[in-house]
Amino acid sequence: MPKTKKRMTKQRKKILEVLKSTDTHPTADWIYEQVKKDIPNISLGTVYRNLNVLSEMGEIQVLEYGSNYSRYDGNPDDHYHFCCQGCDAVADIDLNVKEKLNEEVEKQTSFRVFTHRTEFYGLCEECQKNHNDLNTD
Repeated sequence: MPKTKKRMTKQRKKILEVLKSTDTHPTADWIYEQVKKDIPNISLGTVYRNLNVLSEMGEIQVLEYGSNYSRYDGNPDDHYHFCCQGCDAVADIDLNVKEKLNEEVEKQTSFRVFTHRTEFYGLCEECQKNHNDLNTD
């Protein structure tokens, strides 16, 4: 998908800086609280609008998992995520299979693949410790 050309405003630059400084895949509310420390008069609506623009520009990823809110990733490159079903944490997973998966889909179908998105779901290490009665059948 082509990236949209827009100028990098002070607000966008700060939002991007906040996102690139964390690997926690935060919500817009968390980003807003961080940006507000440097730009006190910024509104939550402005943060949402600029997150959408940054996504259109190809600077960030919007991660939607069917919940009432989205998570945001400062790494726009193709990569995988693990989503903990216990605490809702989202973590990056570095797998070197992107091209192989794209090629396999193209081999088995008439599709031309440009990119794909895959998420893994389960329990993080901390939640596993808290769920000793885990049934893995």
